[in-house]
Amino acid sequence: MTVGFYISTNENPGDKVLIKNNQPKESSQSWSQTPDYKQRKKIATENPTQGIGVFIGKDIASVKKKLGTPSRVDETMYGYKWLIYNQDGHHYLQVGVENDRVVTMFALGENLDVSPFEIGQPVEEIFNTQYIDTHINIDYKGNSYRFELTDTDLNLRPMVQLGDVYVQLYIDKFTGVLSSVRFLDSETMIKQRPYELVYRGKLLELPPPTEEKWNLIQEASEKEIFDITNVLRLRYRVSPLLWDAQSAEIATKHSREMSKSNDISTDSKELGSLADRLEKEKITYQSSGENIAAKYPDGPAVVEDWLNSKNHREKLLNTDFTHIGIGVYQQFYTQIFLQKAE
Repeated sequence: MTVGFYISTNENPGDKVLIKNNQPKESSQSWSQTPDYKQRKKIATENPTQGIGVFIGKDIASVKKKLGTPSRVDETMYGYKWLIYNQDGHHYLQVGVENDRVVTMFALGENLDVSPFEIGQPVEEIFNTQYIDTHINIDYKGNSYRFELTDTDLNLRPMVQLGDVYVQLYIDKFTGVLSSVRFLDSETMIKQRPYELVYRGKLLELPPPTEEKWNLIQEASEKEIFDITNVLRLRYRVSPLLWDAQSAEIATKHSREMSKSNDISTDSKELGSLADRLEKEKITYQSSGENIAAKYPDGPAVVEDWLNSKNHREKLLNTDFTHIGIGVYQQFYTQIFLQKAE
């Protein structure tokens, strides 16, 4: 027996299962009906009974019968594949499937039913109706795992347990509302390690991806970041961005360089500033911007964190930008924004 310590760096869309009920929630109607501590703790022992959370653990055939055919299938480094439903930004959904079973879901579309939560729900209401603890304990195959949430985690990405389902809530700190929701089963939670982890027994390790697999994962992450960026721009009434292949190549080179040097910077030691890199490739533009990040588990996590950083958010939602290039190399991420003349 070993003890370890791990720190994380940071039917169709019209189906009723997918569409949220626009009627006000009972918990929103009267604060006097807010569950007390014991009631909230009892809720934490019960699996979701409605909304997309009920799909966790279900066979993929039954899920496709409800949701329809996905737009594409994306690779991940965690053993599951993402089924991407991006036909409509208001219903943007990623469904993680492993061995023909749903193990995780990422819900961003504001018209999705993510009961017992709601995209756009005030954070105060969430904390007053749900049992949110500073730690999550999981026993899995004879091993014990304890995830410990920091103050930042609690404020920006708290975790709620609903029976056998774990729900990570991404909070938009600038508006004080729920931005997106990630549902996970216990095994996927242990694989992704979204918080500091203390474990007793064996740490669940994944085989490192081959170069070919990394290429597929990186391409998938770029597409997801592109989709999620435009869904958020749609939510905040900003025009969507067009894909720019030239700046995407520059972004990929920058992410690769950051990975090789382990130096996280918007300036390249080899190629200089963003302006230098754009000039070298003879790209014409009126204004530009760049977001970078490293060591995030996937595209959804990194975009939600950019949204909660003032400088990154301003570029993400800038009304002047018209095009975007995204480059991912392993777990290093670069976005390049451009304003181009019409």
